[in-house]
Order: sequence, then C-alpha cells, then structure tokens
Amino acid sequence: MGFFYYDSTIWLMFVAIAISIWAQIKVTSTYSKYSRTASENNLPAHVVAKEILGYNGLSDVRVEQVQGRLTDHYDPRTKVLRLSQGVYNSPSVAALGIAAHEVGHAIQHKEGYTPLKIRSALVPVTQFSSSASWILIILGLVLGSFSLAQIGIILFMVIIVFQLVTLPVEFNASSRALAALEGGGYLPREEVAQTKKVLDAAALTYVAAVVVSLLQLLRLILIFGGNRD
Repeated sequence: MGFFYYDSTIWLMFVAIAISIWAQIKVTSTYSKYSRTASENNLPAHVVAKEILGYNGLSDVRVEQVQGRLTDHYDPRTKVLRLSQGVYNSPSVAALGIAAHEVGHAIQHKEGYTPLKIRSALVPVTQFSSSASWILIILGLVLGSFSLAQIGIILFMVIIVFQLVTLPVEFNASSRALAALEGGGYLPREEVAQTKKVLDAAALTYVAAVVVSLLQLLRLILIFGGNRD
C-alpha cells in the first residue's frame, strides 16, 4: 500500500518556500541598492579584478564578461573569471565586491584551500544525487517502498553535505575580497562596509539553501518514518 494520506508536514514546505523567497528578495534588493552607488576610485570591476589577480600572482587567469544577471563565477578548470554584464564595467561598490569575491575563489584554487578541494571532489556525486534522489523518493511514495525512499533520502543528504561544505568556501572568499579591496586602496572603510552588506546578502542565500534542505530532510523523515513497509 502506498503512502497516500493527509500530509501533516506540509507546513515545513511552506516555511522552506518562505525562507527561499526572503533570501532572494534580500540579495536582490541589497544588490540593486549598492549597484547604484559608485565607488570613490570609480574603477570598473574588471579592472579591479585583474589588478587583484596580478597582485596575487594570478595574471594567467582571464577575466571575461558573461551574459545574465548575477551570473558571476570563477571556473577553476579553465582558469577564467567571468563577470556578469551588470558587474564587468561597473564601478559600483556592489560590482567591486562581487568581482573581488570571485577573485577570492581564484586565490583559494591557487592555494589549494581545503574546503574548496572537498567541494570540488563532491561535485560529481552531488550532480548524480540531485538527479536521482527525488526520483527514488517519488518512486518510494508511488510504490509504497520505504527501501527506495530511504536510498533517495541518503542521496539527498549528500546534497546537504555539499551545501554545508560550500558555506566556508563562500564566507572565506568574501573575507578575502573585503581585505583585498580595503588593503589595495580600492575602497575606503565606509565603502567596504557597504560592500560587506552586498556579500553578506549573497552569503545569506547559501545559508538559506542549507536551512531549506534541512527542513526538506526533516519532512521526508517524518513522512517515511511513520510509514515503513
């Protein structure tokens, strides 16, 4: 017999949705505010990124513009730092913070930062888990098989481990970014404080993702825990 019954845990899903929406609103509003605040030095983000890379012995890392909004990232496979359209040429305190944050990831890669190495090693299994976990969980619901659902839940826990490892990677990159911007004279102290708000809001999305996943895990445990084969 399947697990078709009144779901008393549905409120956990609504809480998770609310947290996700709140985190996205926070990062979007904070970025929008400080993307309109030009830095005192008025240097474009890509120029600042290249200078910080060079100072850290990473002149071989290319800086490119990529389409999209807040699609900024560092690709360790090709050693390319990609800045979104709204960041690349912008001299705003938000753009400089985002660019320097991605430089922070490049520095982590160069130094062999342990959490980043662990995160990279988890990418293949996490990609598999992301695809397979919910398939097995849904099959467990449809077929009334706790065993299938249990495997799905274990794979879902791999995703949570990946998210947890991501937290120190992101926090460390932001710390490096703020230190580089202030230490290099790109931003005065008051502007560093504004940039920190942008990076903190971005980091909040990663924290929210962990909380949401933990709520989902709790919901799955409650659903299947009382409905075993």
